[in-house]
Amino acid sequence: MDFPLPDHLPRKLDVSSNVLSKFDSVTLQSLNSSFASSCGAELDESIQLTKTKIHDRICADSSSFQKQLSSAKSLKERLDTLSGHVQALSVTLSDSKSGLVPVLLEALEAHQLLAQESLDADVLSDSLSHLSDCRAQLDTLQKLVDVGDLPPAVVACHTLSSLLVSVPGPLKDASVVSEMQARLRVLNNRVEELLSDAYTKSVVVNASEVIIKPFVLVPRSLKPLSLSSVLSSISSASLASHLSTLRRDILTHYIECFFDQPTSLTISTTKDKSGALMHVLSRFPSSPNTIDTGSPLINVSTILDFLYKQLSPALPLTHKHSFLRSLSKPISTAVLARLLIPGLPSQLEALPAFLKISNQAVDLEDKYIVGMLDASSESEIKTWVNNVCAHYERQRRSHILDAARKLIIQSISSSEPTFHAQLPLSQEIPDKAGFAPADEGDAWGLDDDGQSLNVGSSRSALEEKNVWGFDDLEEGRETQQAEPVEVVEEDPGDAWGWNDEEPAPEELVQAEDTWDDPWGEEPALSEVTPTVQTVPVSSQRPSANSVSGAQRASHPIDSTSHHHPKSGPISEPYLVSTLAKSIIHTVEDALHEGQRLSSSGIFPTSPTSKTTPGTLIMQSGALVLDLYRALYPTVAAARLVRPGDVMKFSNNCCWLAEEVDRLVTHERVLVVKDKLEECKSVFQVLADSWYQDGIDRQRITLRDILASAKGFTDTSDQDRYDDCEMAISRVVREIRSTANAWKPVLPKSKYYTAVGAIVEVSLQRILENILAIPDIPEVESHKLSELCRILAALEGLFVEDFNESSFVVSYVSSWLKFSYLSELLEASMADLTYLFEEGALVDFEVDELVKLVRALFADTPLRTKTLEKIMVGHPVR
Repeated sequence: MDFPLPDHLPRKLDVSSNVLSKFDSVTLQSLNSSFASSCGAELDESIQLTKTKIHDRICADSSSFQKQLSSAKSLKERLDTLSGHVQALSVTLSDSKSGLVPVLLEALEAHQLLAQESLDADVLSDSLSHLSDCRAQLDTLQKLVDVGDLPPAVVACHTLSSLLVSVPGPLKDASVVSEMQARLRVLNNRVEELLSDAYTKSVVVNASEVIIKPFVLVPRSLKPLSLSSVLSSISSASLASHLSTLRRDILTHYIECFFDQPTSLTISTTKDKSGALMHVLSRFPSSPNTIDTGSPLINVSTILDFLYKQLSPALPLTHKHSFLRSLSKPISTAVLARLLIPGLPSQLEALPAFLKISNQAVDLEDKYIVGMLDASSESEIKTWVNNVCAHYERQRRSHILDAARKLIIQSISSSEPTFHAQLPLSQEIPDKAGFAPADEGDAWGLDDDGQSLNVGSSRSALEEKNVWGFDDLEEGRETQQAEPVEVVEEDPGDAWGWNDEEPAPEELVQAEDTWDDPWGEEPALSEVTPTVQTVPVSSQRPSANSVSGAQRASHPIDSTSHHHPKSGPISEPYLVSTLAKSIIHTVEDALHEGQRLSSSGIFPTSPTSKTTPGTLIMQSGALVLDLYRALYPTVAAARLVRPGDVMKFSNNCCWLAEEVDRLVTHERVLVVKDKLEECKSVFQVLADSWYQDGIDRQRITLRDILASAKGFTDTSDQDRYDDCEMAISRVVREIRSTANAWKPVLPKSKYYTAVGAIVEVSLQRILENILAIPDIPEVESHKLSELCRILAALEGLFVEDFNESSFVVSYVSSWLKFSYLSELLEASMADLTYLFEEGALVDFEVDELVKLVRALFADTPLRTKTLEKIMVGHPVR
């Protein structure tokens, strides 16, 4: 075959193609006879050339040509012969009358018809035979149902059902099979109905009795049916439903009812009206006054024995174990939820009887729940009883904490009663309780020998010998009853008994009594004013030669000496709410109860338990303290915004810390000693924190009031002076009001420390503002001095006895400095120089004195000389 040439190679064109190309390119004008003759001649020449080539090729190999020619002729002859034979064979096979294929097809059709007839006969025979068996089984079933023989009837139903399910294919849609199936359903339902009715008659459970009949008669039955045959014949679904109902009725009418009301049981064997034997368990309500708490467990064991003996043998194995197992969990739950947990006593005396009942419950579980109903039970009752000590202690802890919570909440709903506790002090104290160092960081130091009083932790030797013990708890209670605690309402009166002539409340709020003493004392002006003698100031600044004024200014240094210590009381009264006493009594009761439980030996110490009996109850005492300090600030938040209530809560925490410290020293609370010590430390911190917070709140308030004075500048203007005077007056009123609120609450030492702290912050802020003024004209200096003297009325807060001098300098470190400032604002250069040389101005820093001199005096050689002397430093004495 010719191979196709690629498109990019030149193709060799034959003669016909050349001729056709010429005809394609010829035009109508050039198409003539000469052109046609030339094309014809070209074709003739090409034909002749081809013939010549063929002839030359044959002549070149003549022998091969002859062989191929003879072979072709032979093939032609054999092809003709084969065609004849094929035609003859076709006639032999396909002839319509004598052909082999038509004859064979006719024979096959006859055989097929014969085989179909045979198959139809076999199917008909099998169907009739199956229908005959079904019919016979249906008749048998009908007879069994008619005579009431139900167990064989159930077997016949199953057999007929199997036959109808396995019917041959041709009968599946037959009407006769449908009719048999319908009759089978009717008979099957009838059998199930009769069996259910037989079960209902055999097993009867109601609120008053349980009846189990071993045999039962059914309608048309010639002999009674046994209960086991009835239960075995009922369908699985129907039997499961009946047993579920039976389980519900037993639990509702008997098991649960045993724990709700007193009940007595009787078991008897009688015959019914038809003469059938029956076993009866009857229930009768007992007297409501019955106190035998063990009877419910006896009743549970009785009914379980009854059911296990009379009903369990009749149950089929497929449902027996599941039914018994279904009773185990509800019975365990009922014993726990209806007997043990609600019956857990709240008193130690009732525990032995309860433990006896608990052991009976464990025996019931071992014998019946585990041994009879469910061997794989988790023994919930035994597990609970093994931890009954922990359950009892947790219940008591919950009751104790709940009672404490109610006590705290109820104390907020009404005015809180209080009593006066005693703050223990050292034997050697100053004659005026309160000569503590001016340093706020050491608010408890009362003398110059470095001795400090730790309020909240120290106690006298007498009190250490009289710690609270649980052995003599009753004796302590009797003592408290013999000496009732004085309960007082919150009253801003004299809580210390220093003043028996307190003015009426309306007198304290009158405008003309703005500067009255908060305790109702009205000392003379010479007794409450600063001990700094007033330096007379003329309209002109005195010269440095003025000596008389300087001499008079030297007296303050001698008048501020401290009083010497002397023998005083060993305690200070302070106000505490009775809620704190109730809380500490609750803690004591919890510790006592836990100790009694531990020493009673009712609960033996378990080798696997990490805690001894009574530990949880004793720990609840510490939890009561935690509950108080967590809950009270929350529920009393509205009350704790008042200065007096803040300090009273601090007193409560301080008193509780003292009482807890007493409990810690008792040898029988070693198991909770660490927790109580932690509570004591927390209450001490809490007392100090709330005490300091009450002071800080007043400090902020006073700073805000003084901020309205705007630095005490421009006081020469009357409006500005009025604003500054109003701010100073508000500060005095605020300090006095706060002092009146704190005085009946705090002990003396803490009271003076707190009042001194808020007075100190006021003086410091005024000092800072005045010393920061760059230029103070003479008019403003007089105005500022008058403003400073208004605060002198606060010295009355630190006076107890009018025959003795004030001890304000012991608690207000800036008092002398502030007093000197009021005098320096109106002093001459000579007075100032004299005071400086005498060392009376040591409270002022050198820079502060330089600023004050430059602000008060004009730039003169005398001022320059004075400044040089001041900048050298304070004179050394």
